[in-house]
Amino acid sequence: MHIVLSLGGSLVNTENGIDASYIEKIKSILMVSENNFGIVVGGGYAARKKANKLRAKGKSEFECDEAAVKITWKNAQVVANAFGNVAYPKAIKDFKKARKEAKNKKVVVMGGTIPGITTDTDAVLLAEAIGAKRLVNVSNTDAIYDSDPRKTPSAKKFDKLNYHSLIHIACEYDTRKAGENFIFDILACKLIARSKIETHFVSGKNLSDLENAINGRRHGGTIVGDFES
Repeated sequence: MHIVLSLGGSLVNTENGIDASYIEKIKSILMVSENNFGIVVGGGYAARKKANKLRAKGKSEFECDEAAVKITWKNAQVVANAFGNVAYPKAIKDFKKARKEAKNKKVVVMGGTIPGITTDTDAVLLAEAIGAKRLVNVSNTDAIYDSDPRKTPSAKKFDKLNYHSLIHIACEYDTRKAGENFIFDILACKLIARSKIETHFVSGKNLSDLENAINGRRHGGTIVGDFES
């Protein structure tokens, strides 16, 4: 079985640079699994910093996106390197190549693809390409809430959501700017709905939740699926 991880760049590329020890923790979880994996890595701190710098110089959002995508490739290469021989050795930049190599390797790693498309959307497209029916969104946020829990302490956390409800929530938060950090963009939500991909949202810092999500077990985050309203 193939599973796709949308790995938040902020977990990999922090203010202090690449967090190699964290990548090793992810590796230890995936290596003991019988499943095969596609990983799409975001841009993180470096991407946000670069995008903001370019905006300050008057560059377009397209140019900011271009720069951010290049940083995701660098992050993805670091992750691919960490997995050694079980992974395809290069950060893959297109879905056809990823689909081909996913048949031969336990792990394939991608960054972003084109301007305007988030790595969350890329992760869903990769899941469709390789036939994955489970996707795990790994970020600094532990679940999906009805409002930003950092600003609203009383925000309601959802244990589970159907696809329609997720799309509704995403519509409120998707700013579609390079380097912006939001739980899951609207296009990604619509794509998982069309292919009915079971999607788990967990904190990357809670490794037990991550492991449970990978195995389709209950965890402290949010599960999105074909549930009744």
